[in-house]
Amino acid sequence: MATHHEGTKTQIQALNAFITLTRAAESVNAPLERALAAAGLSISQFGTLDALYHLGPLCQGEISRKLLRSGGNMVMVLDNLEKRGLVRRVRDEEDRRRVPVHLTEKGRRLLRSVFPPHLDRLVSLMGELSPVELETLRGLCRKLGLQQSKAGRTK
Repeated sequence: MATHHEGTKTQIQALNAFITLTRAAESVNAPLERALAAAGLSISQFGTLDALYHLGPLCQGEISRKLLRSGGNMVMVLDNLEKRGLVRRVRDEEDRRRVPVHLTEKGRRLLRSVFPPHLDRLVSLMGELSPVELETLRGLCRKLGLQQSKAGRTK
């Protein structure tokens, strides 16, 4: 679906690219989110467990930045994961301001059971693209994301 906005060529191109990017992202995210919900996880909860599993303990702010979530949203996500016994917060003894979040064994087991089918679904959803197209898409998205990150730091 293209824009119906009657603006400049630059505006129309930007709107059309944004609409296409958003629709493509939603078409991939929707089935992934449904499957995660069936496993009792939101996309943010899954992302948190995944980050902790693959990167080790992280502070709330680090997780927020990695998942592009607000600090307030991250508090709620971590509170809910902690209530379920999937993560635990442990105050750093050397720097009491730091409170790294650790994945519990229960969280590890859950991620190990949810991640393989999630990855299979993702590979299937992205299967329409060739390896070269996947790398091109990754490069374009990275370029856009890095440009936006730089713009956000200068404001």
